[in-house]
Amino acid sequence: MTGFEQSASPKTVLEIKDVTLRFGGLVAVGDLSINVPEGSITGLIGPNGAGKTTVFNVVTGFYKPTKGSVDFMGKRLTGLPPHKVCEAGLSRTFQNIRLFHNETVLENVMIGSYVRQKGKWWQNLLPFVFPAAAREEKEIRAASMELLSHLGLAEQAGAVSSSLPYGAQRRLEIARALATRPKFLLLDEPAAGMNPQESMELLNFIRKLRDDFNLTILLIEHDMKVVMGVCEYIWVLDRGMLIAEGSPENIRTNPQVIEAYLGKDAPVGNAPSGE
Repeated sequence: MTGFEQSASPKTVLEIKDVTLRFGGLVAVGDLSINVPEGSITGLIGPNGAGKTTVFNVVTGFYKPTKGSVDFMGKRLTGLPPHKVCEAGLSRTFQNIRLFHNETVLENVMIGSYVRQKGKWWQNLLPFVFPAAAREEKEIRAASMELLSHLGLAEQAGAVSSSLPYGAQRRLEIARALATRPKFLLLDEPAAGMNPQESMELLNFIRKLRDDFNLTILLIEHDMKVVMGVCEYIWVLDRGMLIAEGSPENIRTNPQVIEAYLGKDAPVGNAPSGE
């Protein structure tokens, strides 16, 4: 199966079908098929080098697959550049935070909004000549402030983004992704660098994101407490191949997953559990 083990299957919004990506003789991803249901919070996990971020890069247009296809809400994404994928309704964060560090917190979020902007950026320099563009810029600023308020960053709106503590920078990157008005959010290791308390707070934060913004969320994460605590369904990669999928309970005791993480001599029941 490539979806939830339920009697009534929910609507698939993202379909990754038979995707293979080769770099010369290296198969980074091999014949991967995944169906992500609408409104779900799902996980893509695996040991280091398993190909998880490569899958995100294929979905979001940074890589074109050697074979296979990616469809989102019935639209073929394969071969589209990243900005067109974003316009289609998918947005992402990165394993290594990629903010505009010399810009303010507010400006970082506003930059995310420009993918939906109707006017041209240079029209904002002549507001009396292009009043519609000036109005749109004002609306973008207001919407960006609303996002910052929602994510608890409004008081830092005027601060340079590099001055924020690590956890706040993570939230800012998510705020910028939300500014693109996505329907689908891909989170690449959102708990990276967080302490245990921050990781636990992230569980509720991700659920709130899904509910407040009507999102479908797919995340890559090494923190098994986060994965097992928030994901409703999980796919496991090892060396670019899908080796297991299922509910957190099934993944926790899956022998192939245990071997991938801990080695072939590890006893069953020792898979990362988040307990």
